[in-house]
Amino acid sequence: MSRLFASVRARATLAATLVVAVALVAAGTAVLLSLRSNLLGEAGTQAERSARDVATALAVGTRYAELNLDDDDRPVQVVDEEGTLVAASEDLERITGTGVDAVTPRPSASPNDDDDGDDDDSGESLEAGEIGEPATVGDGTATVDGDTEDYRFVTVPVETRRGDRLTVYAGAPLSAEHGAVNTALTVMLIGFPLLLAVVAWVTWLVTRRALRPVEGIRREMAAITASEDLARRVPVPGTHDEVARLASTTNETLAALESSVERQRRFVADASHELRSPIASLRTQLEVAAAHPELLDLDGAVEDTVRLQRLAADLLLLARLDAGERPADARVDLAALAREAAEGRAGVGVRGDAAVHVAGSRGQLGRVLANLLDNAQRHARSTVEVSVRRDGEAAVVAVADDGEGVPAADRERIFERFVRLDAARSRDDGGAGLGLAIARDVAVRHGGTLTVHDAPAGGALFELRLPGA
Repeated sequence: MSRLFASVRARATLAATLVVAVALVAAGTAVLLSLRSNLLGEAGTQAERSARDVATALAVGTRYAELNLDDDDRPVQVVDEEGTLVAASEDLERITGTGVDAVTPRPSASPNDDDDGDDDDSGESLEAGEIGEPATVGDGTATVDGDTEDYRFVTVPVETRRGDRLTVYAGAPLSAEHGAVNTALTVMLIGFPLLLAVVAWVTWLVTRRALRPVEGIRREMAAITASEDLARRVPVPGTHDEVARLASTTNETLAALESSVERQRRFVADASHELRSPIASLRTQLEVAAAHPELLDLDGAVEDTVRLQRLAADLLLLARLDAGERPADARVDLAALAREAAEGRAGVGVRGDAAVHVAGSRGQLGRVLANLLDNAQRHARSTVEVSVRRDGEAAVVAVADDGEGVPAADRERIFERFVRLDAARSRDDGGAGLGLAIARDVAVRHGGTLTVHDAPAGGALFELRLPGA
């Protein structure tokens, strides 16, 4: 069963059919109850009319034998105060539901005698010749002229001119109510399954059409996974609906994944290239030293080792950042951290607020400031100016130099990994091109930004903006 409803189409069809079925059952039940209520009310009205007609005749003094009790085959009983049946429909053979089972009237004085009797025998709520309010007795059965049917009975009290209190029972057949209700029920029992079948079939077709683009997306994603070709894209339907937005988002995800994979490949290639030079240089020096100890360049070997160590540390930090390492949630004073980073550097001045606090990793933020100062000193003519301030809820560190600045076209490219704008400069002077990339990645991990602008002195102004603490 679980495999049968494993598809979205099957579940959607089942759900739509169940919802419509519940709605149809509820609506059908309401219709049947309303129809039955209306028909019962109509039967009660008819019975009341018949009872009032007989009561009116009695009130004006019509003899029992002269009462018209056989119209429309409706059972009628007239009962006196002692519960004796004094008049009834001629063809009435059997009756239940009125409280008086007798069908044969017993001899009684006629209500039309001129003797008015004793009208002062009060205690009755009706005046002589007055008809009381009708009341519904309930449902029962009656056999009239050999036909047995269900009836709704109504009772009407009447006071004759003579002062006799009589009760008239009249019934109206419920065959119309039963027939209408049964017909409506039969129509529903036949029509509802057909309607549900149509709903299920239409839902199946509509969901198949709606999910066809999804199947196309699935097939293309399976092909991309099998081929490992991230340059491919899934088809985007022209419906401008949720499926189209899903396809667009999938393509955006594929584009981001392709860019990430390509960046990772370049990173691995560039890292291998950068590592090759110091390793080759160090190996050459060691081989020369092994063959000719007197030619050992110890300072050069130490310099290559330090450079290799720094490059390995940068690569490890980038790897941790790419892996999503979250910075520590410590309270860091940027002003104090800037003064520590500038200490011992010639031509570097620090000014600004006494204490500017942010939340993050002290080690990573110190690495950002050190990288920015290294870059500024590398390109400055004479001085580097560091300022730390608050800007609303943000903490801002600005590092400005008086060098050549950064061309507007390259102000984003310099934050890419292994990018050096001056291709002619040596690796020893220019570094590996990872400092600014690490600085921006750390800033982003701390919820901030790192941008470059023109400095007042004409050089480059690097602005680190972080959420204040």
